[in-house]
Amino acid sequence: MGGVSGLIYSSVPVVVFVLANAIFGLMPGIWCAVGSAVAITVLRIVRKEPLQPAISGFFGVAIAAFIAYRTGSAKGFFLFGIWASLVYCGIFVFSIVIRWPLAGVIWNLLNGTGHAWRKDKPSRFGYDIATLAMAAVFAARFVVQRWLYNEDYTGWLAFAKLAMGYPLYILGLLVVVWAVRRSEKRLKALEEEAPAEPTDAEVEAKLREKCAQAPEVS
Repeated sequence: MGGVSGLIYSSVPVVVFVLANAIFGLMPGIWCAVGSAVAITVLRIVRKEPLQPAISGFFGVAIAAFIAYRTGSAKGFFLFGIWASLVYCGIFVFSIVIRWPLAGVIWNLLNGTGHAWRKDKPSRFGYDIATLAMAAVFAARFVVQRWLYNEDYTGWLAFAKLAMGYPLYILGLLVVVWAVRRSEKRLKALEEEAPAEPTDAEVEAKLREKCAQAPEVS
């Protein structure tokens, strides 16, 4: 939702942290990462860009930096994102179990199209698949990055965070787009097949016709 600029902005603190940590050490790396997040937030304010992605990114970097500081390890910078991926995966899977697949809920909420898709089983099934695809994205992030974390591959961990970020997310969104188009096509077809609602004039005409045909009471 942050667009191309959001992709770049979210990557900068990670790259800055890894480089600064490799050259100057952990604490300078932490401060450089936080400083870059602050600079990005200020830049968005100056350019009058949407602040929500910047603020979310800033708090994400701040939490990651705090964990790295508390653990005393550079790989701790990535720990919050690793476990967040597992939580997101669980939420997406749970939404399928309770028959409110998040892919459908979020899309139709953002577009104000209501809940008609839930009454159509094929549409809901398509959103189930899309939601499962997004859950798989988060599951893959967790499995790969958790393994790299356990093996102390900090450099590769940073690479995996970037490579499995937006690129993998875009693949999941392609499945969401498929589900959306499939659902919209079906709902449009069902709407066209449904009998048209009578107008007020037609209802009034039918009532007059019934009254005219009713026998008079003597």
